[in-house]
Amino acid sequence: MTDTHSISVRSYNMSRIRSKDTKPELLVRKYLTQNGIRYRLHYKKLAGIPDIVIPKYKIAIFINGCFWHGHTSCKYFVYPKSNIKYWEDKLNRNIEKDKKNQSLIIALGWRVLIVWECELKKQKREESLKKLLNEIGQER
Repeated sequence: MTDTHSISVRSYNMSRIRSKDTKPELLVRKYLTQNGIRYRLHYKKLAGIPDIVIPKYKIAIFINGCFWHGHTSCKYFVYPKSNIKYWEDKLNRNIEKDKKNQSLIIALGWRVLIVWECELKKQKREESLKKLLNEIGQER
């Protein structure tokens, strides 16, 4: 199956995909702020540069997109139908890199929490954010 977009249109579309300040990340940040949790963003001293770090509790939070990080138990994760080998290799590399970065962070004595994009959809959002707060140890 060939791509339905021209190379320039596909390039433009891909350039619009952000790695920082995504909607799921902003939702989590807003919720943490509302609950009095102080955090740092994009902490470069830890492997993989976690999206949110709570130094007080030594917690690193990654907010992962279901597609880019291979959330295999999710209905939103589907391998593209074209260029299958490329996408399988790319997404598998992302998954391996995530595992390696998480183990490096854990080795430093930090806890790693992962929030998946699908957990922040409207029907699951409140439950997922309360669960996150509970994992941090600050349920109110």
